[in-house]
Parts: sequence; structure tokens; C-alpha cells
Amino acid sequence: MKAHDDMYIGGAWRPAPDRDVIEVVNPADEQVVATVPAGTAEDVDAAVRAARAAFPGWAATPPAERAARLAALRDVLVAREDEIAGTVTTELGAPPQFSRTVHAGLPIAVAGSYADLAATYAFEEKAGNSTVLHEPVGVVGAITPWNYPLHQIVAKVAPALAAGCTVVLKPAEDTPLTARLFARAVDEAGFPAGVFNLVTGLGPVAGQALAEHPDVDMVSFTGSTAVGRRIGAIAGAAVKRVALELGGKSANVILPSADLARAVHVGVANVMSNSGQTCSAWTRMLVHRDQYDEAVALAAEAAAKYGDRIGPLVNARQLARVRGYIEQGVAEGARLVAGGPDAPRAPGYHVSPTVFADVTPDMTIAQEEIFGPVLAVLRYDDEDDALRIVNGTVYGLAGAVWAGDEAEAVAFARRMDTGQVDINGGRFNPVAPFGGYKQSGVGRELGTHGLAEYLQTKSLQF
Repeated sequence: MKAHDDMYIGGAWRPAPDRDVIEVVNPADEQVVATVPAGTAEDVDAAVRAARAAFPGWAATPPAERAARLAALRDVLVAREDEIAGTVTTELGAPPQFSRTVHAGLPIAVAGSYADLAATYAFEEKAGNSTVLHEPVGVVGAITPWNYPLHQIVAKVAPALAAGCTVVLKPAEDTPLTARLFARAVDEAGFPAGVFNLVTGLGPVAGQALAEHPDVDMVSFTGSTAVGRRIGAIAGAAVKRVALELGGKSANVILPSADLARAVHVGVANVMSNSGQTCSAWTRMLVHRDQYDEAVALAAEAAAKYGDRIGPLVNARQLARVRGYIEQGVAEGARLVAGGPDAPRAPGYHVSPTVFADVTPDMTIAQEEIFGPVLAVLRYDDEDDALRIVNGTVYGLAGAVWAGDEAEAVAFARRMDTGQVDINGGRFNPVAPFGGYKQSGVGRELGTHGLAEYLQTKSLQF
């Protein structure tokens, strides 16, 4: 076991030997692999002061130079790709190949996209007799989740740095080792001291101190809707900007003209990805009643193939949560056609890939985010009925539509209350805006829209 007793503040690793520690557990075997300091409000204050001191110089740095540092960061991440993948596998439990292609590969692509944007974005533009300036918001408090630990860090930190902001990062306590690896990469890439700072700690202590700090100008948070509400309330009291990427209960709508087998196969794969621990997962599959029985059989068959291909859930709390939802689904009358609450193997926080049939829109498993490999298959009568089901939750993060004719799918997608929709299996785009409607959040990440979140606007009239 590796005991870390420092945090990255003001361009240096500062010892914190007297702090309580957070144990990092490998969810595949339930063994403690490392400890990190449990940061305090005093640690957050030191990090924010370092970020505040660095802000004027970094904000005044020409965009081309900021772009060069981000390109250097991307190159360091590329060089450490194997280390990134191994670290994520250790602390999250993701299978090694998935860790390499997604957990390492995606954030490298996003970092590169912001290196490009920093060099080309129009930070000044003309509007009639005015010059419009897009200036950095200031000091950003970034609070990131455990499910995609490096991607969520890069999706917040890279655009903030490209905009000219400085950052204090508080990562999830389950996956702090990936955050420490990122801090070393930032240091190696040559960013000025204080531009990026890392404080590990618990959400109710370090996270809350960061959100409440008067010298933090913006809070960017990804996580549960409940915590997002709390952060929004804190930020609202201080009239500071927030970006909130929250929960989801996304629908995969299979219209009668679609290739049913392909739509079901891809839909099940989407739900099982990252052991179901994806906020944008298509956890509700909607099928016309004439094709319903066939779709259920296909989904059960596809899910059974994932029994030994997905990793564990992140911790014992998450395992208990997912099992509880499965048991509640059975109690409310849904029919298990694959999986169930029993652990498929031990040790580790494993749960079986699970598919429910005979799910009605009002059931708990059709309304609440489970965050595990659990799929609910629902019937619909016609497109209006399907749309009612799709839009009948408090969430609106993502979704999918399948149809034999692309125009038919697009017409349905336009009526969905959700931030992004994949048409006939469209690929994830790391420069397209990502974010939700309704209680799935406020603001957008990735691409130019993600950069704009960290900018404020000033107009000069001539």
C-alpha cells in the first residue's frame, strides 16, 4: 500500500502529514491500495489563495501560449497512457482495455481539442461599433466524480485553463490517484505555479469549503442531482457562476422501422459500459408493443454475454444501492429476464448484468437513476405514447433513436427533452456540447460551448 501525504498547491507538492486519510480501495478485490490526505478547509483556502495569486498573470498570457501549455499537457498524458489506464483499473475496477481506450484515450482527445481551441477561439470580436471581449471568469472550483475520473477532470480543467482561468480541483474520494497523476502531468507540462491546484478530501468538508470560498468565482460540478442542488444554493447565495452536470435516466427509443436486433444489441452494450456507471447511459429501452417480446428476448441474450466482461461497481455503498434498486423493481412487479441482485462472483463489488421486462413508466426503476448495469424495457403504443414516456422523468441528459429512415429518427429526436441524442448509433463526439435539460444540469461541457462556460463578456463601445 502506498501512503501519500501531500497535495499539489501553488506549483509544489505540499506535505500534509497530520491530516486524516482517505483509503483507496480496489473494488475488484476489496483491498486498500493507497491512502491520500483528507483535505481541510484550510487546505482549500491555501489552494484558492495560490490560484487567486496566479490568476492575473495567467489571464494575461496570450492564448497561443496557453494553447502551447495545453498541447504539452496532452503530450504528457499520451506518454503516460499506460499508467493512466492502470491507475483507473486499480481504483475504479474498469477492465484494462476499457481503461485504455476510454478512460485514457478520451481525455487525451479532449485535452488536444482545447489546445486547438485556445489557439483559434475568437476572444475578441466586433459587433457594430463595439468590440466584444471574452474574458476568463476567474478562479474555478472543479469538483469531479469517480465514474470517469480523468475525463471529468480534463473536461473541466482544460477549458478553464484555455479560457485563462485558474483552477482548484477536488476529485472524488474513490478515485484520487488518477487526479494525482493528472497533477504530475500538469507540473511536467510547465504550467505556472498556482494555475492548477489539487486538494483531495471528502465532499462535505473539502468540497463544501471550495464551493463556499469567497474567492472562488465559479463552481463546476459533476455528480448527483441532490448534491448539485446544494452547490447551486451555495453559489446562488454568493451570486457566483455554476456549471452542473447531474443525473440522467436516458431513453433508447426503437421505432418500428428500425433494425431491431442492432438497436437492442447496441442499447444493451451502452448500458453495460463502465459497469453501468455512466450518467448518460440509455437505461430505458422503449419498444413498440408488436416487437416487445422479441426485443426482450434479444436484450436478455445480449446481457448474459456481459457476465464476466464488466468490472465491479466502485464501492460497497454503490453495490448496496444497485442491489436495492433491483430488489425494488421485483417488488413493484417488473419481471427479471437476466441477472438479479445476487453477486455473480467474489471478492469484489460485483453485480450481474440485469434486464427487466414488463416495466411501467411509473416504476421506481423507470424514474430514478440506478447507476449500475440495469436495463428497463418498456412498451409503447405509438410515437406520441413513446414521447410521453421519454419526457416523463425529471431528467433530460441523453438518449437515442433508431429508425429505418434517418429523417424519421431526427423528427422524433427533435421532440425529446434532452441535451443530446444519438441517431441510429451515432458515435460520441468529444467536441459536441454535453449537458442536460431539466434536473440533469445547467451549462455544457466539451468543445466551444464548454470553453464559453469559463468566459464572461465585456463590450467596448467606440
